[in-house]
Amino acid sequence: MTQCLTGKKVLMKGNYAIANAAVLAGCECYFGYPITPQSEIGEFMSGKMQELGRAYVSAESELAAINMTIGACSTGAKAMTSSSSCAVSLMQEGLSYATSDQLPVVLVSVMRGGPGLGNIYPSQGDYFQATKGGGNGDYHLIVLAPSTVQECADLTYKAFYLAHKYKNPTVLLADGMLGQMMEPVEFKKYPYPEIDNSKWALDGAKGRTNRVIRSYAPLASNQCVYLEELYKKYKLIEENEVEWEEIGTEDADVVLVSFGSSARNAKIAAKLLREKGVKAGILRPITLYPFPAKRLSELALKVKKFITVEVNMGQMVNDVRLAVNGKVPVELIHKPVGIPPAPVEIVKQVEELI
Repeated sequence: MTQCLTGKKVLMKGNYAIANAAVLAGCECYFGYPITPQSEIGEFMSGKMQELGRAYVSAESELAAINMTIGACSTGAKAMTSSSSCAVSLMQEGLSYATSDQLPVVLVSVMRGGPGLGNIYPSQGDYFQATKGGGNGDYHLIVLAPSTVQECADLTYKAFYLAHKYKNPTVLLADGMLGQMMEPVEFKKYPYPEIDNSKWALDGAKGRTNRVIRSYAPLASNQCVYLEELYKKYKLIEENEVEWEEIGTEDADVVLVSFGSSARNAKIAAKLLREKGVKAGILRPITLYPFPAKRLSELALKVKKFITVEVNMGQMVNDVRLAVNGKVPVELIHKPVGIPPAPVEIVKQVEELI
């Protein structure tokens, strides 16, 4: 599956859609190590990147893959890696360094069951891993959560754009169901402006003074100044890049909050609840960082209850509770791992909760 498609709608698996979009976004370097359920991304890239004369390396480990990506990004290149859950855990140190070095790393994380080795079934158990970070220090990753195969492609484009716009590692957070399912998808031209990296990239010092990219700041005072500046960037991201989908909240008494593949069933459940006389709406975060906390806080002034729908033991529900800040109750409908709760299951549990 190495044909790069543009301009027409095709039936394609989510992993292939991500890989195809990465190529169309101008990805110059891909470094990866195979792990189910995202191995098709590396499979696609192994053929297409070499065909186009771009860099492809099947790394010896996930540690090698993230550090190769960091090296490529330090030259200003569009570089990407992909992995899943327990393997992304091995990349946390690298992501912390990439954030500190302000490098535009793009990571595709296709979630599977955990903790530990877990299993290959779909899961949303890495919400904490992506949004809270497993590396050391104070930092944020930009996190985008697709809900359809079309969004797998569209948000891959956006991941490259935001990573380079803000010089910040960006994660496309999908799950095993989205990675493996097939849906119609249309690939349009890369819609974002190219970012000029020439002022910071390590591209050879001929004709200019040398540049240094490093994390180490031996003086606490210097590190304090640096972190304050870093968090000014995060504030800018929070002000300008938060994105969500909202349906039927105008008169809603109950708002379902769900992301990724779970949101598909939550949408159907909200419609079924409306048919049964329950005024239900849905808010689907598309950016998990920045999180649509402000909008949730606004809705909390008029709705009676929020209910999150997740395939984990309850992770995003904590961010919803922080955003709502006690104004109304926040409940959880969840399934630990596997296919998301069915719409009829969600409806039944919502009726019990209200």
